[in-house]
Amino acid sequence: MSQQPAAAEGRFSSYVEVVLDVLSAEPQRAAVTTAEGVVISAGELRNRVHRLAGELAERGVGRGDTVTLLTGNTAEALVARYAANLAGARMVGLYEGMSPPTMARIMASVDCSLLLVDDRRYATAEELLRLDGVPGMLSLGPSGFAEDVLAAAARRPARPMESPVGPDDDWCVRHTGGTTGIPKGIRMTHGSYRRSLDHRFTDAGDPPRFLACTALAHLAGVFIDVTLCQGGSVVLRHGFEPEDVLATIERERVTHTWLLPPLLYRLLDHPDLAGTDLSSLSRISYGGTAASPARLRQAARTLGPVLYGLYGQAEAQYITESGPAEQEITGRGGHLTVGRAAPGVEIVIRDADGTTLPPGERGEVLVRTPHMMPGYWKQPELTAEVLRDGWVHTGDVGYLDEDGYLYLVDRIKEMIVVVGGHVYPAELEELLLGHPAVAQCVIYGSQDEESVEHVHAAVVPAAGHRPSLEEIRDFVTARKGRLYAPETLRLVVEIPLTAAGKPDRKLLRSRLSR
Repeated sequence: MSQQPAAAEGRFSSYVEVVLDVLSAEPQRAAVTTAEGVVISAGELRNRVHRLAGELAERGVGRGDTVTLLTGNTAEALVARYAANLAGARMVGLYEGMSPPTMARIMASVDCSLLLVDDRRYATAEELLRLDGVPGMLSLGPSGFAEDVLAAAARRPARPMESPVGPDDDWCVRHTGGTTGIPKGIRMTHGSYRRSLDHRFTDAGDPPRFLACTALAHLAGVFIDVTLCQGGSVVLRHGFEPEDVLATIERERVTHTWLLPPLLYRLLDHPDLAGTDLSSLSRISYGGTAASPARLRQAARTLGPVLYGLYGQAEAQYITESGPAEQEITGRGGHLTVGRAAPGVEIVIRDADGTTLPPGERGEVLVRTPHMMPGYWKQPELTAEVLRDGWVHTGDVGYLDEDGYLYLVDRIKEMIVVVGGHVYPAELEELLLGHPAVAQCVIYGSQDEESVEHVHAAVVPAAGHRPSLEEIRDFVTARKGRLYAPETLRLVVEIPLTAAGKPDRKLLRSRLSR
């Protein structure tokens, strides 16, 4: 693997410049393979970034500006992000699943001056054009409704440029997802992000070859940056389809990929799995939602020692990791550990009064790390609530054991306060996944007209089963008590997911009256 060149003495080197330096060290090697099978060399990727950064800078994009991306999993999206950051702008990504009016409100809230669109999102872009207040738009390719900025950039020389950013400048504002309203914007600075990319993921490959089959606007984009910084290459797919993912791993000799647990389960359940050559795959990183111990044991038996669980938040980035040997470490009630603190990360558990709790006692998970956010975008009250005394208050309920392993019970705000006590959805989901008729499930709460909360379950039945509400209630009551028994049961073909790939409890809640 090539060594990263040192930054010029006294000048901050942004993460984009580090990526470009690594690409320059071996310009002929393959860096990106697109979903259409086009292979882009390291030198060509570097040149595209330099050309577009120069074009954007000439059009007035610079330090302190906000550029928004409405893009899919394309090489053009990657080039656009790097180019905008290199020119000095902060980047905001618009997630698939957001409504156009929500996108417009997000762009207005972050003072967006330019919107870049690739061919995966042209239909949405045309909807945005019909709304008031949308910023100037450029397309990353021929579109018919906006100027093709890549065509203009292609006429420029690929001249290197130094980024004007400093370590305290924002490289992006990452929104937390959601389909209505304006999700909170999490500021991420160049300095903390640049430091985080020095981390080498165990068993990711040497050099790594990363498969991006989830949205680049989410964590897949971070894994791409880590991969390219380490002299690796990236394989892009437009989305997650189990058959396509399996075929791509075999064909492209992928070493590493990132999946949310529901996607991992779909991979395990696909009939092509048994006949696919996965010998190149040395690491599957997973996280983002609670994982089922039973399904992870199945994954370990089927896939081998390749599973690495990650726990993190955009507010604090990378918090813990659990490796293949730790996938069966469980705590009380069968809770699966999310691992121990990553290097440089401190974790404490505190109660509502701020008292640090001893091992085994549940409370809120607090994190102190050099990679934490400086705050939310233009929300000082919320920032003061989450960042206190140098700690990130994660909003997660959990506990540490004597060996420093962290166990998550639930989100404080997803806790369902029922008459007689508290129901933690993740805890109840783990229990239900042990029922032979349940393949997947989500627990969610709702309030009635008197603000009393009630527990509901959505279940994907196991093949050949159709569980009844009474069956599920009896199963839960016998093991956890009547307090936890759901009042309704909805059988679904699949669990609906948000744009971030997490169970969409809000959508399920909206269906209760139907």
